[in-house]
Amino acid sequence: MAQARYDLAAEQAVIGAALLAPALMADLAATLAPADFGRPAHVVLWEAMCGMHAAGIPSDPITVTAHLAECGIIGKVGGAAYLHTLTADVPTAAHAAHYAGIVADLAKRRKVADLGSQLSHLATSVTDAADMLAAGRALLDDAEVPGGWSPLIPLGRGRHLPAFPADMLPGWLGDQVRAVAEFTQTPLDLAASLALACLSTAAGGRAEVEVRGSWREPTNLYTVVVLPPGSRKSAVFAAMVGPILAAEKALIERTAPAIIEADLAAKVATKQAEKAALAAANGDGPGRDTLIAEATAAAMNAEAITVPAKPRLVADDITSETAASLLAEQGGRLAVLSPEGGIFATIAGRYSGTPNLEVFLKGHAGDLMRVDRRSREAEHVDKPALTMGLAVQPEILRDIAGMPGFRGLGLLARILFAVPENTVGRRKIGADPIPTQVAADYHAHLHALVLALAEWTDPAVLVLTPDANDVVLEIERQVEPRLAPGGAWSHIVDWGSKYTGAVVRIAGLIHLAENLHDGWGKPVDADTVHRAAQIGEYYAAHALGAFDDMGADTAVRNARTLLAWIERTGMTAFTKREAFRAVQSTQFKTMADLDPALAVLEAHGYLRQLDPPPPKRAGGRPPSPSYLTNPEVHRPAATVHPLAARRAS
Repeated sequence: MAQARYDLAAEQAVIGAALLAPALMADLAATLAPADFGRPAHVVLWEAMCGMHAAGIPSDPITVTAHLAECGIIGKVGGAAYLHTLTADVPTAAHAAHYAGIVADLAKRRKVADLGSQLSHLATSVTDAADMLAAGRALLDDAEVPGGWSPLIPLGRGRHLPAFPADMLPGWLGDQVRAVAEFTQTPLDLAASLALACLSTAAGGRAEVEVRGSWREPTNLYTVVVLPPGSRKSAVFAAMVGPILAAEKALIERTAPAIIEADLAAKVATKQAEKAALAAANGDGPGRDTLIAEATAAAMNAEAITVPAKPRLVADDITSETAASLLAEQGGRLAVLSPEGGIFATIAGRYSGTPNLEVFLKGHAGDLMRVDRRSREAEHVDKPALTMGLAVQPEILRDIAGMPGFRGLGLLARILFAVPENTVGRRKIGADPIPTQVAADYHAHLHALVLALAEWTDPAVLVLTPDANDVVLEIERQVEPRLAPGGAWSHIVDWGSKYTGAVVRIAGLIHLAENLHDGWGKPVDADTVHRAAQIGEYYAAHALGAFDDMGADTAVRNARTLLAWIERTGMTAFTKREAFRAVQSTQFKTMADLDPALAVLEAHGYLRQLDPPPPKRAGGRPPSPSYLTNPEVHRPAATVHPLAARRAS
């Protein structure tokens, strides 16, 4: 009987009002939980709408209908026709709070009735009085929490982001990624993102994927992993980049004889040209024209001799001008791989005072680039292919957002961000080392890929099978609604517009890594694109988190730091003084610095301040404020609703 006590009209009016006026969802979601609705279809519908609200997706009828259909649950709510009924029958959206009050009141009454039934059952089924009282107290305690807490409002998209799907990588690469992450006790994301950057170093400028028509995607990537200091980034870089440096050394040894021969020929030709020029200058009479012609030919011969540059695959913290010069020397290919993010400050104008992003914009897109050289005339790099694989601290990520041109000119839109959970403080001591065979296979395969593609002057063109092209078309269909105003990616439309191209690039790299010796002669199949798309969804979720963090204010960022401590330690109650001792840092220099963060967590439903007890003596110092943690904080699946996480990704 208790379950039947709900007001159908009031429930319909609440949901209808939220559909008509999505701006009401912030207040309504804080007032009503899905379980407060009595009709099962309304529970499912409200749960989906709350998830969309948490993900920043408006709850208008069209978007909700599309979302329910995408999740495969539209039939559970009565279909699209029922949503139309809800909006058509709502008396007025202005009275939504009143309707919500009716629903909430009846929900509380049902809970009380259910509690009474459970207590009555205890009284008749438990023979021991002490056990009966203990069980009764537990029921009362459990019943107290749902009625006293509002639904959690997520602190943006930066929390509970997915782990890198390493199973989507080729076997030899995924094995190395997992082994390095285990041995260094670092997030899987760091080694995995760097693995893609290493593949990009090998293939960038040497291969491109033909999608259809004139659409071709190069195979170079920009990856940036965000981790705090002390995260063993350098150890991961050493393990992952080693084969690239070894290949660079092998290329230097391979080309050394040709470089020496060309250099010697150039010197000899230059001397001959100088000698011929001197003879022409001193010549006289009828033979002078002949001497001039010989001098001209000698000079042209000397000019025609090009001394190859020493092969260079990797650079570290370089300026934009140096990067452009190296790209010209290296036939348009270069990688910037660094466990630090200082290069962002460099290209923002740390030395020159003027931001210079051109080489990093064109180096990703493969657009024609003109390079002015000091020693010779300007050169054109037809298809520059720059790779970036960086690890940066969170503070640098936030600084990037404020650097001139980084967002407006499109540099941030080209970056695949990874914002993994920090493992410091929870690392296993004495982790298993990287298996010898795994490291050997990784070194041999990556080394072979670099050397196999090093001699390509014109990029190898990788074509898609018809099925693979169909997968790319489906990805485009899925992405487009996300970019629309009010869509999940509407606030990062610059990044989202390049998403499909990024997936295609990743697919090309996976294809080459699985076909080390003849990948350029085989088409990229649908399974490879599917796997690349799963990696792409990972980066999409992390991009939302990264851009959200770049746009968050200090109070929200500090609230996340405090919440991370609460989650890590399992704190259910604590004092302000305890919290300050735990998180004291440059972020929280004084006890007062905690106040904005605590206020944010209270406003989002994570904490509740308890009434302070009276001082121990008159005029004494008041005790430190105490806080109670919402039990849902320690249930990760409930913190950010899975529907919201799915839609946001």
